Amino acid sequence: MNRLLFAAAGIAGLLAAGSLAAAERWDMPMAYADSNFHTQNGKRFAECVKIGTGGELEIVVHGGGSLFKGNEIKRAVQTGQAPIGERLLSAHQNENAVFGFDSVPFLATSYEDSKKLWKAARPVIEKILEEQNLVLLYSVPWPPQGIYTKKPLDSAADMKGVKFRAYNAATARLAELMGAQPVQIEAAELSQALATGVAESFISSGSTGYDRKVWEHLKYFYDVQAWLPRNYVFVNRQAWEGVDDTTRNVLRACGYMAEISGTLESELLAGWYLQQLAANGMKVQPPSEQLKADFVEIGEQMTKEWLEAAGDAGKQIIETYRSM
Repeated sequence: MNRLLFAAAGIAGLLAAGSLAAAERWDMPMAYADSNFHTQNGKRFAECVKIGTGGELEIVVHGGGSLFKGNEIKRAVQTGQAPIGERLLSAHQNENAVFGFDSVPFLATSYEDSKKLWKAARPVIEKILEEQNLVLLYSVPWPPQGIYTKKPLDSAADMKGVKFRAYNAATARLAELMGAQPVQIEAAELSQALATGVAESFISSGSTGYDRKVWEHLKYFYDVQAWLPRNYVFVNRQAWEGVDDTTRNVLRACGYMAEISGTLESELLAGWYLQQLAANGMKVQPPSEQLKADFVEIGEQMTKEWLEAAGDAGKQIIETYRSM
């Protein structure tokens, strides 16, 4: 995967044959730990840009919410406090329901379907971001989402009253429909929330469980494969327009390869993460028939609600996706 990005850097380097503007540094806030594959992919992207521009543009990655917290990153880039950043797309669903296209339960549950859904959604997302002073560079999916719990989970009713970590509007609504209590918690704060009892359960990928060593607090992982949420990398429009065409071509080329490389790595790691959860004492298992049935019913309700909230733009995404 590193070879893919360095190949992109070679291509980008050819594009950068002309003279570039004076050397420039861009700080890139990211919400997830340095060890997370998204952050590592971001660092390879940054290295690709550095090589491709001959060192004229240096992107410095700040992982783990160290520069800006996860919920601050998009605003920071919009307002020019940071020229580039990464955020979970569906984290913005409260400002525009369309951002939650990737968290519609059971709409796209495989990497192949996730790619199709992204292809259908990307033009719509790019237009929305353009209106928000942002330029989309690339997007990478997380592995499929599963439920982490302290106690065995046989049906959705078993979640009644449980403090459920939410990371977007979809997970908060999922908690409500299960009778759980949603608590908004960023990934960087998850370990502490579990240790102190602020959260007792959550839905996420095996990656999050592995990064945060959740086996220290939770015992079960139910592989419901509800959806594959996406992170995306975006640039402040003034910063984008402040560099020349050659540099923008380097950014595009490296972003293209980062999307390919990051998606491949996500897919390769998906099973490995679950193996690591099991190796550290967690019981990793498929959902019971009753739990599957409950989630199908909840998914139908959430899909209906999302389509109503997302309007014509949401319908366009779904229709395009289903026609592929």
